[in-house]
Amino acid sequence: MSTEENKAVARRVLEELFNQGNLDLVDEIIALDFVQHDPAMSENLRGAEEFKGYISMYRSAFPDIHIEVEDQLAEGNRVATRWTGTGTHEGELMGIASTGNRVTVAGMDISRISGGKIEESWSNYDLMGMMQQLGVIPSPEQPEA
Repeated sequence: MSTEENKAVARRVLEELFNQGNLDLVDEIIALDFVQHDPAMSENLRGAEEFKGYISMYRSAFPDIHIEVEDQLAEGNRVATRWTGTGTHEGELMGIASTGNRVTVAGMDISRISGGKIEESWSNYDLMGMMQQLGVIPSPEQPEA
């Protein structure tokens, strides 16, 4: 596949899976032996079914989630995508009860693609900033209570 086709696959994850919640698409663009590396998770996610659960977790916590692709670079079978996510925290997220807070999170993913499917992905996003916006940890300008 061309780098442009690989970029389109990586973009579909954000736009169609996360933004639209089209989980039927997972089997089309996520490899069966897929591995997701996410610093917020205690273990790597493995396989399409675990990835569906991961997407559902974020969509349940942020029903109005919207991820905007800011930039993409591709070389060979790897695609780097820089994105900004927004949403309102209306459901539980990793044990954190709904706060009603609106968050904006910047992040990047690097995806390894083969045969039109993502086989491995590394995510890095501003988890600390998200937790501060949720009020779970204090911001530098916000004194602890």
